[in-house]
Amino acid sequence: MRFEGTDAYVATDDLKIAVNAAITLERPLLVKGEPGTGKTVLALEIAKGLGAPLLEWHVKSTTKAMQGLYEYDAVSRLRDSQLGDARVQDIRNYIKRGRMWDAFISDERPVLLIDEIDKADIEFPNDLLLELDRMEFYVYETGETVKARRRPIVIITSNNEKELPDAFLRRCFFHYIRFPDPGTMTAIIDVHFPGIKQRLVSEALKLFYEIRDVPGIKKKPSTSELLDWLKLLMVEDIGPETLRERDPKKLIPPLHGALLKNEQDVHLFERLAFMARREGR
Repeated sequence: MRFEGTDAYVATDDLKIAVNAAITLERPLLVKGEPGTGKTVLALEIAKGLGAPLLEWHVKSTTKAMQGLYEYDAVSRLRDSQLGDARVQDIRNYIKRGRMWDAFISDERPVLLIDEIDKADIEFPNDLLLELDRMEFYVYETGETVKARRRPIVIITSNNEKELPDAFLRRCFFHYIRFPDPGTMTAIIDVHFPGIKQRLVSEALKLFYEIRDVPGIKKKPSTSELLDWLKLLMVEDIGPETLRERDPKKLIPPLHGALLKNEQDVHLFERLAFMARREGR
């Protein structure tokens, strides 16, 4: 099984090498990078490229590691016992399989996405060490051990919100998705908007990277935000000439709400425009 990218996802050579190395080593692939650089979509495209089923486990701040294995609903069982329900005789009726359990018993070798693992408690990664290493876990309520029929391809994403434990990192193959350079970004745009005018792309990219390089900007616009902005530019028929203008009064780019996502950054550009107007007097 080798991942060579897909028609809908521009994968750099180093990313393809990382994915295939993780598959060969049968270790989870830990992917880090700026938000909006395609970390989550990568798992979808790997599944598509390999023709494998995809199982997604989106981690939240309240998520516990046990939920990825299974959950035992003791409350429902107690309520049903009070109502005389015959289902209480089989405890399996109150066990809900988690995504890892589904991945372990899949008939085909699946791709398992554990998305944004750094959102959860710091102990969350450590609580999965044994299961990810041995690819098995014990169900205390039924006394059975669930073993993986085929070792799933595990993709773990992180936005670097908190440090991950060393013991967990040792078990992963690591890859950092660097922010795309203009050449790679052009290829990404061509995939999403085939036939787009290259003059518009050229001017939009120039302005986009200038915005990212502004000192003091709090939330740099990402790839997904650039694609949203380009879509709006085409819908509103805003041409490259408008983007090329350097009128101090128009320092903030048109439809900037697709790129600037908080009031601090908008105020920053407004101050820069004010300063530019003063210097132009």
